[in-house]
Amino acid sequence: MSYNDLFIRACKREPVSELPVWYMRQAGRYDPDYRKIKEKYSLLEICKQPELAAEVTLMPVKKLGVDAAILYSDIMNPVASIGIDFDIVQNVGPVIDNPIRTAADVERLRPIQVEADLSHVIRTIELLAADLKVPLITFAGAPFTIASYLIEGRPSKSYIRTKSLMYGEPKVWFQLMDKLGDMVITYLKAHVASGAKAFQVFDSWVGALSPADFRVFVLPTMRRIFSELSHLDVPKIYFPGVASGELLPELQGLQADVIGLDWRVSIAEGRRRLGHNYAVQGNLDPFVLTAPMSFIKEQAKAIIDQGVQEPGYVFNLGHGLFPEASLDKLKELTDFVHDYSRQALKEQATINQGSGA
Repeated sequence: MSYNDLFIRACKREPVSELPVWYMRQAGRYDPDYRKIKEKYSLLEICKQPELAAEVTLMPVKKLGVDAAILYSDIMNPVASIGIDFDIVQNVGPVIDNPIRTAADVERLRPIQVEADLSHVIRTIELLAADLKVPLITFAGAPFTIASYLIEGRPSKSYIRTKSLMYGEPKVWFQLMDKLGDMVITYLKAHVASGAKAFQVFDSWVGALSPADFRVFVLPTMRRIFSELSHLDVPKIYFPGVASGELLPELQGLQADVIGLDWRVSIAEGRRRLGHNYAVQGNLDPFVLTAPMSFIKEQAKAIIDQGVQEPGYVFNLGHGLFPEASLDKLKELTDFVHDYSRQALKEQATINQGSGA
């Protein structure tokens, strides 16, 4: 098998013969073989074993035929290096032993030491880079989303402590954003140096903010992150998480290549809000996968028909896969996206030629 660069070309808004496909959380609990591994090891224990983490990363590439691998890891992994004690609790998520509540708590955070503390992550990337025939995507959690865990102490629906610190002590907030921004920049630079072919910054919960608050309290840090990583010759993806459609116009000028969309905003509308300046990725509602295959294909077809209207589209979900998803349905969906998009791209090219576009 020759190297499959379909995903890279789509991210660069170059012509493709079919649309690339990958899925957020594609290495996960929907796969029976992965569930067997999880019976023996926790997520963090898998991450600390490079050969095992690489094996899990490879599973969906082999089973589903996706066009990119995403590193098996967790957005919380690097925070251990800056002085945060945490655990990933089943059915809860990240739980922080020493939450950030004061200026002194922010002051005690130290710079990330990738080689000293996260060599297992780097080794996993190196193993995969040597073995994969599709691009490896690595990732980091964005500062707001990481901060929400560090401040709340666990997942939250209201983000009351996070917003209280943001509004009430903006100086402390921006100090925290600066430190987390530094962490993300250093961490992702190490990923690319080790063989990552693209990276995604997950801002899963930033949709909890209004556009005005995002603009003031988060966007400056995101601009700095992507500016300081702009020299890296790999696609750079920003996923502003769920319910973030109102934030999309604020992203214009961000030095990213691809913006991920959730299912609340169509591909066409997402492109419009982004000024048609980015490739886009998304945005099938993950829970559509509970439907009959005929309905799944109908929904995917509608998304693909919009995706092919401009160069630069990557088929994905609007959020991560869930444990009850069907491996068989995912394989059939992947094949369908490849097959249907081939014809759809040809038809769109004919339309473009006829209109002189």
